[in-house]
Formats: sequence, structure tokens, C-alpha cells
Amino acid sequence: MDLPGIPLLSMLKERMVWLNQRQNVLSQNVANVDTPGYTARDLKPVDFEQALKSATAPAAGALTTTNPRHIAIAPQDGGFDDENTPDVESNPSGNTVSLEDEMIKVSDTQAQFQAATNLYAKAIDMMKTAIGHSGN
Repeated sequence: MDLPGIPLLSMLKERMVWLNQRQNVLSQNVANVDTPGYTARDLKPVDFEQALKSATAPAAGALTTTNPRHIAIAPQDGGFDDENTPDVESNPSGNTVSLEDEMIKVSDTQAQFQAATNLYAKAIDMMKTAIGHSGN
């Protein structure tokens, strides 16, 4: 059984990868809070409807494995776009990072990641229950 190929699990995985990358971008903002001329950045939100379509439909032109001995080529994770998102008007040094706003975003991202991992674990537990695996 190909667990990552299940649409729910692949969407949750993509969400966790996006949240991880967002956390990296936000940490760069925090690290550069005193850097003159630095502009705050954030990842563009993922379009849920598009993610659902791509998770449930086979990709056009995607490679397929026709033999169990073929090696499946996994899609590359991490192709998310970032954008400048100044938190505040720039200070005299030209920096647009608000430490308070960044910490709120970091906390929200952490909570969303925890929710996604909890959903992932629940989905795995439901599958184990469905196939009669007690896990003990």
C-alpha cells in the first residue's frame, strides 16, 4: 500500500512541508529584525482547491511505474513562492520587520503544524483500525 499516495495523507504532507518552509522564512525575518533595509517576507498561501485537485488527479505528463521493480520518482517538495510582506512601514533604517507580528505568525504556524501532524496520526490510526492492526 502506498500511504503517501493517499490524497488525504499527501495533502497533509504538503501542508506540513509548506508550514516548515514558512517557519524558515519567518525565522529569517526575526533574525534580520535589526538589519537595515531588510523587508519582511512570508510564503504565499497554498490554494486549497488547487491542492485538492492535484492530490486527487494524476499529474499530466507524470512518470508512471508499470512494473513493481520500477523506481517511482517522487515529486519535488518545496516549490512554494515567497513574497515581500512588510509588517509595518519601514523604520529610519529601512527595515520593515515587526518582531511582535513575526512572533504571532511563528506561533500560528506552529499551532497549524501541530494540528496537521495530529490529523496525519489520526488518519494512520484509522487505517490501522480498518485493517485490524491493534498497534500493541
